[in-house]
Amino acid sequence: MIQPSLQVAISLKNHSKTSTFLLLGLTQDPHLQLALFYLFLLIYLVTFIGNVGIYLVIHFSSSLQTPMYTFLRHLSFIDFCYASSVAPNTMNNLLQQKSYITSFGCAMQLFTFSSFGSTECLLFGVMAYDRYVAICNPLHYGTIMTIQTCTAFVAASYLAAIVQAAIQTGCTFSLSFCGTNIINHFICDALPLIRLSCSSTVLNELLISICASLIGGGSLVTILISYLFIVTTVVKIPTSQGKKRAFSTCASHLVCVTLFYGTVLFNYLHPSSGLLTLHEIVASVLYTMVIPMLNPIIYSLRNTEVRRNMQHFFSQRIILHLWFIN
Repeated sequence: MIQPSLQVAISLKNHSKTSTFLLLGLTQDPHLQLALFYLFLLIYLVTFIGNVGIYLVIHFSSSLQTPMYTFLRHLSFIDFCYASSVAPNTMNNLLQQKSYITSFGCAMQLFTFSSFGSTECLLFGVMAYDRYVAICNPLHYGTIMTIQTCTAFVAASYLAAIVQAAIQTGCTFSLSFCGTNIINHFICDALPLIRLSCSSTVLNELLISICASLIGGGSLVTILISYLFIVTTVVKIPTSQGKKRAFSTCASHLVCVTLFYGTVLFNYLHPSSGLLTLHEIVASVLYTMVIPMLNPIIYSLRNTEVRRNMQHFFSQRIILHLWFIN
């Protein structure tokens, strides 16, 4: 990555208090910036169409009013909001010579990015538990996974994620930024921000570790334990057709979880020198923009019920539209 000029760095260091930050972004090559802008615009449009489409189809289809599809509807909403917290600002910055962002704007991006990302982590854990109950306790599924239970799980996921995001954002922006205000990233993330502080960041780093352990680690443990029981149950099914049917209900969820956690863990668990590497940039782009685009595609491609209802839903709207025109 090309670092900013020495003159810019010196002038930024002369500020006694930071009211704006300079995002280094993805690249400083104008031609590559333009190419990335069009690429991200395409990704964001597909993300919008895919996630909003699945949300509307599930919301208006009476046959999809089950716990699994309720969770999928919320996942689509979260994916759209998660991508929207990053993609528009990143695209706008790609069209600017220098990507400045105010402290308030940076705090808002950190809060929304963190809250929706954490909600997605927790929802993946809830969806894994739902699959565990469906496969391991099918006779009691209807009594365990009621509408009230699903609502409570979803509400708890949103609430826990918002609380941790508020705490993390508040603690991060309570630090003093009295030196350089150059953020070595294309988004306002907590770790690049605390590296700029001239205050003690021990508490902030501890807080990030605790949040990651409780939100990400807790959800990941739930997923692993759920699938351990699922695999144990499925291998006992006598017929290969039965095993295939049971695993097919989990395939989309497993693919999405693997993509999301694989990229997130790569960025947050490996040692970092403080300078954003190409691999970290690619991983960040994947889990903030590409994966929210892929999730609805994965679920719609592998789920016959979703595809059928989607075709029925949009064909009805087209027929109604043509009828009104005529």
